Amino acid sequence: MAEYKDYGFRVSDPAHTFQYLTGALLTLLDKNTNNCILDIGCGNGYLVNFLVEKGYNAFGTDASAQGIAIARQINPDRFFLQDISTGKLPAELQQQQFDTILSTEVIEHLYDPGGFIEFCKQILNKKGEIIISTPYHGYLKNLALSLLNKWDLHFSPMWYGGHIKFWSKNTLSKALTNYGFTVISFKGCGRIPYFWKSMIIKATLN
Repeated sequence: MAEYKDYGFRVSDPAHTFQYLTGALLTLLDKNTNNCILDIGCGNGYLVNFLVEKGYNAFGTDASAQGIAIARQINPDRFFLQDISTGKLPAELQQQQFDTILSTEVIEHLYDPGGFIEFCKQILNKKGEIIISTPYHGYLKNLALSLLNKWDLHFSPMWYGGHIKFWSKNTLSKALTNYGFTVISFKGCGRIPYFWKSMIIKATLN
């Protein structure tokens, strides 16, 4: 099972950090299909609170007590502490029937991303959907980082709680496929095409 430490990497993120993601995420959601959403690794709750305001039935979990405390200032009944290494949902959510899992900018921090995907699979309804965003890495972006000598800055080892996995469209798609999902959508977000800040992949259970 995935190790999920409280590094606080999303606790204090301001809303504008996710503005380049929220528009693309909304195009992948449908209130008729995505009836009950769980954001795993919700940080300070920005995305869940945004979705609730838009009329979605959304909940959030995170390992950070500080992040959950901030999130609960707006919707106190929708946020819960969770250590996913236990392989269990918080008791308050175990009766919920989730058809959609969101995870934004989390999987790059996990030592065991396969365990995380398996956990998501186990708590989803049959034919449930998973939507994951993570920093984008692809040939042109990697080439530009090399030519501009930006690798040390991009992969700074001094970033406490920083990224430990670096995903491309192919590697994340393969990881999801290996655990029984079928990828149905891909979106690049932020910057110009193929130099995107992040990517979003949506997949459904087979």
